[in-house]
Amino acid sequence: MLNSQQLTGLLAEPARRRVIASLILRSDDIEGIARSTGLDTRDIIEALDRIERSGLAIQGSDGTWVVLEESFALAARPEPTTPPPSQHVDQPLEHQGVLDHAIVDGKIVHWPTKRAKRRIVLEYLAQAFEPGRRYSEREVNAMLRPFDDDVAMLRRWLFDESFLDRADGLYWRTGGRVE
Repeated sequence: MLNSQQLTGLLAEPARRRVIASLILRSDDIEGIARSTGLDTRDIIEALDRIERSGLAIQGSDGTWVVLEESFALAARPEPTTPPPSQHVDQPLEHQGVLDHAIVDGKIVHWPTKRAKRRIVLEYLAQAFEPGRRYSEREVNAMLRPFDDDVAMLRRWLFDESFLDRADGLYWRTGGRVE
């Protein structure tokens, strides 16, 4: 099966393009192709050989040529792509897509609108804090700033969603997975 890149390569050669155009316009033998393209027999035979090997045309038992039109449709289909590897392979598989969309190169670039997905991002941020350790507000800000400059918002959301707690000017981690 011909893919789009192979089809483009096949059509890059002017003689092959002319032969294919002639076949599409119903010239079905070498003499007819020669009349419509102005190419010599040798160039036509070389082009037809390559076109046939690519699967774009076939020669019938009577010596006539036919373009396999479905080859164009097949070549036009998008090729399957593999998603890029996650930047968050250390996280649960079901969280990786959310985190890859929200955090790029360590910076928050998008906040999910759905609470469940936003909690995944907040849980990821909470993992920066060691369970059982107390942090001053200045330390919390310093730990959150690489993710987003609005550290007050991050602190508030982490507190509101019970990932951090605070008292007497100190913060500590109270939620999220522990590795």
